[in-house]
Amino acid sequence: MNIYISSDHAGYELKFNLISMMIEKFKDYEVFDCGPYSEESVDYPVFAEKTCEKVLSDVQSLGILICGTGIGMSMAANKIKGIRAALCNDIFSASLARKHNDANILVLGSRVIGSGLAQEIVASFLQNKFEGGRHSERLALIKNLENRN
Repeated sequence: MNIYISSDHAGYELKFNLISMMIEKFKDYEVFDCGPYSEESVDYPVFAEKTCEKVLSDVQSLGILICGTGIGMSMAANKIKGIRAALCNDIFSASLARKHNDANILVLGSRVIGSGLAQEIVASFLQNKFEGGRHSERLALIKNLENRN
């Protein structure tokens, strides 16, 4: 499975921390850094779009977005049809984002959580799978909302 990850300048350091962790602990996954490539100030919607487009074009992949609070990245990512981005500040939410909501993008706030917790959240997100069943019906309702506009 491929993992696409990007950040803005606020999430730059955490992004590299998570890339290192994923390479070490998730050897069956290929991790792709979608930028930015310096701590210079950038506009997070550009990197949200870049990562989301990669995830949409690679059906079995997942994405991770990081900004200061995670709110901006979440808002930008969820404007893109087919993206189900979940802002998670705890392990339980990351687990259910995958199991119940089939989230294809995990969003983290680098100024909200520390790197240790971020690593645990990413691990939970990657280790869980969509359960289907009654949750599939709810996803269909979300897709209906998405198709209205």
